[in-house]
Amino acid sequence: MSAARGNKTSASNTTEEGELLWAPSPDRIDRSHMMAFMRWVEHARGLRFNDDYESLRRWSVEHLDDFWGDCWRYFGVMSDTPYRQVLNDAAMPDVQWFEGARVNYAEHLLRPGDADEIAVVHLSEVREAASLSRAQLRHAVTTMALRLREFGIEPGDRVVSYMPNIVETTIAFLATAAIGAVWSSAAPEFGAKTVLDRFSQIEPKLIFATDGYRFGGRDYGRCDEVRCIVESLPSIKQVIWIPYLNADSQPPIAGAHRWSDLIGERDTDPPIADFIRVPHDHPLWIVYSSGTTGLPKPIVHTHVGALLEAYVLLQLQFDLGSGKRMFFYTTTGWIMWNILLSGLATGASVVLYDGHPAYPQPDSLWKMVSEHDVTLFGVSPTYVQLMQRDGLTPGDCFDLSKLDTILLSGSPATPEIFSWFYRNVKTDLWVASTSGGTDIAGGFVGPSPLLPVYAGEIQCRVLGTDIHAWNDAGEPVMGEVGELVCVQPIPSMPVYFWGDLEHKRYRESYFERFPGIWRHGDFLKINERGGCYIHGRSDSTLNRYGVRIGTAEIYRVVEQIEGVVDSLVVCCDLESGEFFMPMFLVLKDGIALNDSFISRVATRLRTDCSPRHVPDKFYSIAEVPYTLSGKKMEVPVRKILMGWPPNKAANPGAMKNPDAIEYFVRFAAESEDYKMPQFRD
Repeated sequence: MSAARGNKTSASNTTEEGELLWAPSPDRIDRSHMMAFMRWVEHARGLRFNDDYESLRRWSVEHLDDFWGDCWRYFGVMSDTPYRQVLNDAAMPDVQWFEGARVNYAEHLLRPGDADEIAVVHLSEVREAASLSRAQLRHAVTTMALRLREFGIEPGDRVVSYMPNIVETTIAFLATAAIGAVWSSAAPEFGAKTVLDRFSQIEPKLIFATDGYRFGGRDYGRCDEVRCIVESLPSIKQVIWIPYLNADSQPPIAGAHRWSDLIGERDTDPPIADFIRVPHDHPLWIVYSSGTTGLPKPIVHTHVGALLEAYVLLQLQFDLGSGKRMFFYTTTGWIMWNILLSGLATGASVVLYDGHPAYPQPDSLWKMVSEHDVTLFGVSPTYVQLMQRDGLTPGDCFDLSKLDTILLSGSPATPEIFSWFYRNVKTDLWVASTSGGTDIAGGFVGPSPLLPVYAGEIQCRVLGTDIHAWNDAGEPVMGEVGELVCVQPIPSMPVYFWGDLEHKRYRESYFERFPGIWRHGDFLKINERGGCYIHGRSDSTLNRYGVRIGTAEIYRVVEQIEGVVDSLVVCCDLESGEFFMPMFLVLKDGIALNDSFISRVATRLRTDCSPRHVPDKFYSIAEVPYTLSGKKMEVPVRKILMGWPPNKAANPGAMKNPDAIEYFVRFAAESEDYKMPQFRD
C-alpha cells in the first residue's frame, strides 16, 4: 500500500493549490506499465532515465520518430505491410504517420485477454447489469460486421448512430470499424436539428437508431426525431432499429431492420471473422467540434492515430491493463465514450452506464463502482460538486477496496475537489486529472503513475506531446498562464475535417494564430516541476458539464425565435470549480424578458439542441459588442465576467461599438448572480 503523504486535508476542507496529497509506493511504481516501458526503451536504446518521468518525456519529444516507432513495436501493432517511415518531414498540419502500414483499430481492441475474461459490463436505468466476455463481444462484433457487409457497407462508407450508451452501440461501433467503414455518433438527448447539423455533412449510408432513452426515471421517446433524421438524409439506405425503452416498439421508418433479427446467439464464430486492415490515413471515426463559428466541424481521426493514443494515454499514463476495470460516466456524444472503449486495447474491461448519475440515489454511481469492481472511476468535477453539496462520504458506505484510481476530466478541478476524495473516499488513492479533448481523441496533459499528486495540479505533459504555454508574442513561459500550444505533431491529431478538401477550416481552427503550431484554445500554466494547470478556455467555446458546446449552435436556435434581435452567450469558470453560463439578449421593442419568454427560449434550446445548451440565466441588453470585422466579442466579455481588468480584456480600438462593452464591465462589478473570480495573470 502506498502512503498518503502531506494529507493535511483530513480535518479541514481548505486545501492550498499545489499541496502534496499522495505519492505512489515504490511497489506501485515498479509494477506500473510506465516503468515497464521505460525499462524496455532503456534496454533497446542503451539509455538511462534514472526512473525519472520527466527525463523520459523529454526524450520522447526530442526524438519523436524513435518514441512513436518504439510504441509501435512495444505494443505489437499488427499491420499487413511494414511502414516506410514513422513520420514524414512535412510541417503541421500536412504530416503523415506510418505511411505504408495497414491496421485495424477494432482488431486490436478485441485482441487481448482470454476468451472467458469479462470485456464489457453494461447497465442502465432501463436494464439490469449484464456482461459480455471477450469471446462473446468478438462474436457479436463479427456477426454484425457480416450483416453490415451484406447491406453493402464498404470501407469508407459512413455509419452513424443515434443511440444511448448501451452495449448495442459498442457492438455497432466495433463492427463498423472492423470492416473499415467510418463511425459517427450523436447522443439521443440531442434534438433532430443538432443531429442533422452533424450528419448532413458526412452523408451516412446506414444508421443505428433506438426508440428513446431514460434519464432520472423519465422516458424520452425519440421515434419522431429518428423519422425526421432519416427523412432528411437521403444518403441513408438502411436503418437498424434497437427497441430499448419498449421491446415491442415499432420502427418509425418502413423497411428498417430489427437488431434482434440480425444478431443472435451462435455456437461458433460467423463465417467472416477477419478484420479489414486499412491504410495509415484511413478514417476511423468522425467526431465533432463545438460549432463555435458555424456548423460543428467534422473531425476525422485514423485507426493508427486513435490506436497509438489509446496505448500511450490509457496503458502508460493511466496504467490500465489486464485485471483493471475502467468506468467513465459519459454519453455517446462525448469523446470520452470513444476513449472509454479504447480501454479494451490495453486488456482492461470497461463498464457502460446509461442514465442519470445521481438517480435513484445521489451515490448510485459509487454503488455501481463497488458492485462491479471498478478500479478506475472517471468523473467530471461537476459530479464531485454534487457529492460535496449532499455531504456524501462514499468510503464509509461502500466497499471500494478495488478502486485505486480516480480520473478527473471535462473541466478544471480545484484543489478542494482533489482533496475531497482523500477525505471521503480513501487515503490510498491516485487522483489523476487530464485535459485534451475531442480534437485529438486523447490528452495533452495528464497523469503519470510515477509521480505524486498535488492539489489542483495535472501531474505532467503526456509522453510524445511537445506542449508549452506561450505568451502573446509566441514565447514559452514557465509559472505563468499562457496559450496551450503543441509545437510538434502527434498521431491522433485530425487528418482533416470531412469535406474540407483544402484543409482551410482545419488550418483556421488550430494553426491561424501561430502558423505551423497547434493552438488548442486553452489557458495553461506549467510549473517548475512539470505540473500543469488548465485555466479554462482561451476561446469562446462553452464548457458545459464537461461537454464543449459551440456558441453558433445556440445562436442558430435563439436568433430564429420571434422577438430576439441578437444574442451573446459565454461560460465562466469560477474559482469554486463551478461555472456560470449567462445569455444576453437584444429584444425587439415591446418584448419583455419575462418568465414566459425565457421559458420559450429555454424550451427551444432543450428541444432543438440538448439540455446542456440551456443557459443558467438570461439578461436583456441594448446591444451586443462586435469587433470591427463583425464578430461577436465573446472572449473579451467572458474575460471581463471572470474578473480580468477591462483594459486587458478588450481593446476599444478594435471594436465596432466600444460603448457596448461598458454594460459588461458594470455587470461584472455589480451582479450578485455569481461569484466573480480573482483575475489570475
